[in-house]
Amino acid sequence: MKRIFVNLAVLDFVALLACFVWGIVFSPQGWRLDTGSMAAHSGTTQVAGTENDSFYVVHFGLGLGSTIGNLGVHCLIFIYFLGTGRWVKEVALAYKLPDVPYPRLTRDLKRRTFPPALLAMLIPVAAAASGEGARRDWPAWIHFVLAIASLLVNLWAFRIEYCNVSINGGVIDEVMCEIDRIRAEHGLPSNAEALEQESRTGK
Repeated sequence: MKRIFVNLAVLDFVALLACFVWGIVFSPQGWRLDTGSMAAHSGTTQVAGTENDSFYVVHFGLGLGSTIGNLGVHCLIFIYFLGTGRWVKEVALAYKLPDVPYPRLTRDLKRRTFPPALLAMLIPVAAAASGEGARRDWPAWIHFVLAIASLLVNLWAFRIEYCNVSINGGVIDEVMCEIDRIRAEHGLPSNAEALEQESRTGK
């Protein structure tokens, strides 16, 4: 899960950064959302912040794609911790493991991870909404500030998520070792051996 998360987080942040850089680099040259100025490109006049403005269309596409991708990455973290937390809880009940340390630790990791992840989802949505508002009567600085906040908050959230995913992966490994120990004490094969036997039986 760590490797998958790192790849998705890097891709998502690059997309958010590309959207931000595109808006910063091309806004002063072609259009300004707060003034609705006219821009001349290749002998044609384009109204800033409209479907005829190619710079705006690219910025809009990057913003829409990166925001949706951002929601997907953080939702994956929600699903991961909900699923693994439930698995640890069920295993602990089945093998009569104590609540401390494993089930409680997974609950704590979930509580530490969810607020930053939720905030990192909401701010890019607010930034995207403010960008649409800036095409009308909203001050452009609101969109700018929220865009910067989206980058900073996501960096912060990604760091927390990565650390907690790493810890949670270690918890799962330790639970698996504990299960194998209990099964060995009762003369049962390990999980790996049981799965191998089941696959052979299925064949």
